[in-house]
Amino acid sequence: MTLETDDTVTGQSILTTATRVPVNRRMQFLPRFLGHDMRAGEALVYDWMQALAPDYDGGYWEFYELSNGGFYMAPELGCETIRIRCPGNFYDATMSPDAAGIVATLYALNALVWKTRKAELRDLFDRLRDYAGDHAEGPKIFAAID
Repeated sequence: MTLETDDTVTGQSILTTATRVPVNRRMQFLPRFLGHDMRAGEALVYDWMQALAPDYDGGYWEFYELSNGGFYMAPELGCETIRIRCPGNFYDATMSPDAAGIVATLYALNALVWKTRKAELRDLFDRLRDYAGDHAEGPKIFAAID
């Protein structure tokens, strides 16, 4: 996936890309981004998806690396859309599994930031949020995390 974003310093358009992580790099992927918080972070993503998607019942997840230094995880569900409900902000709509994965990853990173107060985790949240802003389903993603 390729999305175009604006560089706030130069005002120039830059390309932010999401690249699926190949199987041979999956074991190193989460430790690279989350370090010692890897287990908690991965579990939080799965837990958030379970909490937000009433029809989600587990499955295989893809990992995506962003060219801006961020990452996200997204479930491979074999369907085009999944219902996401956020009782705290009254969001209730369908979105692609890719967008739902971005939402779950943003919720998980936010929880980790509050728990650990680590600036590098906040940076990962910001990078993914920036990518989400230009995603085809950006308005849905932002409505879900509002």
